[in-house]
Amino acid sequence: MQIKHLFFDLDRTLWDFEKNSHDELVSLYHKYQLHQKGISLADEFIKVYKKINNKCWEKYRKNLITKDKLRTERFLQTLIYFGIENKKLADNLGTDYVNNSPHRTILIDGTIDLLKRLEGHFSMHIITNGFEEVQWVKLEKSGLLPYFDKVITSEKVGVKKPDVKIFHYAMSEANASLNESIMIGDDLKTDIAGAIDVGMRCIYYNPNNHHHNLTIWKQVSSLSEIKNILL
Repeated sequence: MQIKHLFFDLDRTLWDFEKNSHDELVSLYHKYQLHQKGISLADEFIKVYKKINNKCWEKYRKNLITKDKLRTERFLQTLIYFGIENKKLADNLGTDYVNNSPHRTILIDGTIDLLKRLEGHFSMHIITNGFEEVQWVKLEKSGLLPYFDKVITSEKVGVKKPDVKIFHYAMSEANASLNESIMIGDDLKTDIAGAIDVGMRCIYYNPNNHHHNLTIWKQVSSLSEIKNILL
């Protein structure tokens, strides 16, 4: 059947989470003068934070911690790693990070060109596990919002990718069927395996060529390859 609907992940697929997050963390490191509190280099702070943040997000995806807990806990544990026990500082870091980072606008290379090329050929939508209020700001500030018809957030649906319920919800919202839809994302577990489980074809954006054993419809290492597949 003809492809009519494209469902994109947002973070690390279109919006460059790694660069935007890094820049905001560097800004926070200097704002709160963490070098005077015993963290000698911003890169050390960021390296530890990223490891702890990944663990906290895994707990959040499994509903083991709340959104509010996640926001502070990742910074609290990072500070504790460096011997700093300061809940107020962790709260401030967590609040500033969530408020400021979505206003950063670095996109994955080729994002706008791809969306411009696909526009008019397909209905395009977002399915994201990010926080509701944060993802909307990212889409608006980075100029992505006009390209998308529906934005589906896990927070609104009540379940997170890879739960099949979020994909079924997205189909209903977009008035789409599975066999005329494609999921495009960078996360093998949440985006790709989740979509495969529900019966969607997928394009796996795999810029680092991670090895895997999944049978996937298409795989690309750059966004520019997608238009060659779809057009």
